[in-house]
Amino acid sequence: MRMANAAGANDIAEFVRDYVERNRRAIALVGDNVFYFGELGMQEFETMGLLTGVLEQGGFKVERGIAGLPTGFCATFGEGGPVVALHTEYDAVPDNSQVSGVTRQQSIVEGAPGHCEGHNVNAAVLVGAAMASAAAMKRHGLKGTLKVFGGPAEEQLIGRPYMVRDGWFDDVDVAFHDHISSDYEAGYGIIQSALISAKFTFHGESAHAGTAPWKGRDALDAVVLMDGGMAQYREHMAPSSRMQRSFPEAGDQPNVTARIASAWWYFRDADAEGARKLFEQAQKIARGAAMMTDTQVETEILAAVWPLRGNRTLADLVWRHIESVGMPAWSEEEQAFARELQANSGAKAEGLRTRVARPAGEAKQRWSANDAGDVSWKTPMCKFYYPAMVPNLAAHHWAAGAPLATSIAHKAAAAAARILAGAALECFLDPALVAQARRTFEDELGGAAYRSLLPPEQKPPVDLNRRTMEIFRPMMAAHYLKDKPVFV
Repeated sequence: MRMANAAGANDIAEFVRDYVERNRRAIALVGDNVFYFGELGMQEFETMGLLTGVLEQGGFKVERGIAGLPTGFCATFGEGGPVVALHTEYDAVPDNSQVSGVTRQQSIVEGAPGHCEGHNVNAAVLVGAAMASAAAMKRHGLKGTLKVFGGPAEEQLIGRPYMVRDGWFDDVDVAFHDHISSDYEAGYGIIQSALISAKFTFHGESAHAGTAPWKGRDALDAVVLMDGGMAQYREHMAPSSRMQRSFPEAGDQPNVTARIASAWWYFRDADAEGARKLFEQAQKIARGAAMMTDTQVETEILAAVWPLRGNRTLADLVWRHIESVGMPAWSEEEQAFARELQANSGAKAEGLRTRVARPAGEAKQRWSANDAGDVSWKTPMCKFYYPAMVPNLAAHHWAAGAPLATSIAHKAAAAAARILAGAALECFLDPALVAQARRTFEDELGGAAYRSLLPPEQKPPVDLNRRTMEIFRPMMAAHYLKDKPVFV
């Protein structure tokens, strides 16, 4: 597929390159500010305020708090068709505060949340690409609508399923999602897994565990029994199934029978129906645990996502722009930092990737999930990975946070912003490309009918992580950057 107006395409590509080069510092400051905010899902108020403020200065009309998500937003530029969406996430993870630029574990604030998967850089790429695209649309008179979505709480898979369920992607023709990695990637086919996130809260009756335990009904016993039942069920799960859990509430002290206790479970499978079956079995086991302990169980679905899929037409489009922009030119200092970081965290010390290598064939499905999965069944979508992470390091580990406010992240974010903006603008230039993406999308669905896994009445858990951020935010605020991004 070639763009209808090759001369216009060349002019626009040059404009985007110059725009990004001129605003490298602003793009870097977006990511660095978000890095030091370090906000957990549903509590990204500083982050959302920064991003939407910059977009408004760039001429976007911003709607905040969409789909019942206080830290979600939709920013719109232009009018008419086609409608092209850019979207990403910007939340941190618990207990991963890490000083950037050092190759050993060192907390900014001990025990505080922090970015160790690079969602701060995702935000920089999103805003950089959006600002460059809007400026190019204005300069060259391109028709169409650019929508920029900010998705909160991706680590809990919350934001975008609610947006899709509530109609925010109904008019979107094509969508692009940027995400950090250690290499470039833009796959097609099924890329990630389906997941249902659910909390099981057991309600009993407290008593003095030493003098009158027979008067109590122990909610913690119910959690333990449910956990045992789930452990036995693992033997009979399909090979494609995965389950993980944590215990948000487990009683206060041993001599008081727990009146309330809870288990938070993730149910993963290769497809939505498999995740649904896991959840249904867990409900049966939870009811059995409640019966054995004479307690009551309350079940709440917090999030539920379909497996993320990539559209081949859009993947081909993004790969053309990846190959045009190329890998960032790493300095020897950056390579030495990467190798030392790899060695200190027990990984193979081979440094940063230096060559663009496009894999052959469809993507291999991963066991991870992403809350953009529902978007990819609603409209043609490409998930675009860019190389701002040091290879061989596990996400959600201190080492993964070390490069995220350094020149490594800054160079990769600038390159990724150029690629993402270039792909979006090509859709405005060439309506036939959008039509082709829609055709291949219908073929790829194979007749599958999308329907949200979320109950219609379910509302987002707006209080999620509030208590943790209330504890740590005052200490973290002392490290916020004074310099803010200004695009020119």
